Amino acid sequence: MDDGQVVTPWDVEGEKETGFDYKKLIEGFGCQEVDEALVQKVEKITMSKAHFFFRRKIVFAHRDMDKAIERPFYLYTGRGPSSGSLHLGHAIPLILTRYLQQAFGAPLVIQITDDEKFLWKKLELDQSIAYGHENIKDIIAFGFDPKKTFIFSNMEYSHNFYRNTIKVSKSINLNEAMKVFGFDSSSSIGQVEFPAKEIAPCFASSFPFLQAGMSCLIPSAIDQDPYFRLARDKACALNERKPAAIYSSFLPSLKGVGRKMSASDPLSSIYLTDTPEDIKSKILKFAFSGGKDTAAEHRRLGGDTAVDISFHYLRHFLESDEELVDIKSKYERGEMLTRELKNRCIKVLQDFVMDYQSRRARVTDEDVLLYKNHIRFSESV
Repeated sequence: MDDGQVVTPWDVEGEKETGFDYKKLIEGFGCQEVDEALVQKVEKITMSKAHFFFRRKIVFAHRDMDKAIERPFYLYTGRGPSSGSLHLGHAIPLILTRYLQQAFGAPLVIQITDDEKFLWKKLELDQSIAYGHENIKDIIAFGFDPKKTFIFSNMEYSHNFYRNTIKVSKSINLNEAMKVFGFDSSSSIGQVEFPAKEIAPCFASSFPFLQAGMSCLIPSAIDQDPYFRLARDKACALNERKPAAIYSSFLPSLKGVGRKMSASDPLSSIYLTDTPEDIKSKILKFAFSGGKDTAAEHRRLGGDTAVDISFHYLRHFLESDEELVDIKSKYERGEMLTRELKNRCIKVLQDFVMDYQSRRARVTDEDVLLYKNHIRFSESV
C-alpha cells in the first residue's frame, strides 16, 4: 500500500507512531466494514449477543459475511507453524473462529501449512512438520467441537484436494501472482505454487464430507486477504461459490502499535507458554505506555489509550465492556496511572494464559488423531 502501511501475508508494518489505519485498509483492499447492520444480523440468526470482538471493532472488515450466514456454511481457517508456541496474537483469529462455530453450529476445517513455513522460513522440513503437530495441540486447546472440526496438515492431506489445487493453479497466471503476492525472480517455484494450496480449501468440493456447494466463511487476520480475494476472483471460472471472509485487526507488539506481535521476537510477544512472572515482567518492562513522564503530569494531562499497549491488550482480552469503558475514561483523564493500568492488564493476561495452559496440558496425541480423522468428521457433519 502507498500510505506507509505494509500488509501482506509475509510482512506487516503500520505507522510507528499511530499504528494501522484500518479504514484505509478497508478502502485499499476493497472490503466491507463491519457495521451495526451486520452485528444485528449475527445476533438475530444466532439469537444471542455477538462476541465483544464485533462490538469493539476488533473484527472490522468482511467480504459477504452477511450473505454467507443466511444459509448453511462451513468455516475455514489455518495456522502456519513457524515456532513451537503460539502467542497472544495468534489467539485472536482462533477465539473468533471458536465463537463462530459455537454460535452458528458450523463445521470447521483448519489447515496447517507446514509446507508453507518450510518454503519461506529457515526451517528443515521435519522441523516444520513437528511444529505443526504441536500447534495442532495448541489449537485443540481453544475448545473447538471435536464432532465438527477437521484439522489437517498439508504435508499429510493436501493431495486429497489436488484436483482443486491444480485447477486453481491453472487459473492464475504468473503476472497475476507476482502482482497479488509480490513474487519476483528470487521467489522459489514452491513459493509461487503455494497460494493455490491455500485457496483450494475455500471451496467445499475440496472436502467430500461437506455438503456440495456449501458456502465458506473464513475468519482470519486481514493480512491473509490476498489469498481469499483471489479465491473470490476465480470462483466463477472454477464453477465454485465465492468464499466469504471476516477479518480481525492485529494485536500489537509489546514495543508499540506500529507492528503486530511476532513469534520471532521474544521481547515483542507474550507466548501462551509464558509463566505468570514472565507476563508480569514483559508488561512492566516492555509494554509501550501512553502515559506521561511523571505522575503529576499524567494526572494533569491524562494518558493516550490509542498508543498504550496495556490498554490495547485489555481491549482484546477483558470481557467486561463496562470495566473497559471505565478504565479508558479514568486513564485518559489522568485518574488512573500507568502502573495501575499495567497491573490490571497483567492480571487479565495471566488469567487467560493460565486457563489456556490448563486446557493445553490435557491435550494428547490421541486427541490430535481424533481431530485429524476426516472419516470420523464426515460421519458427524
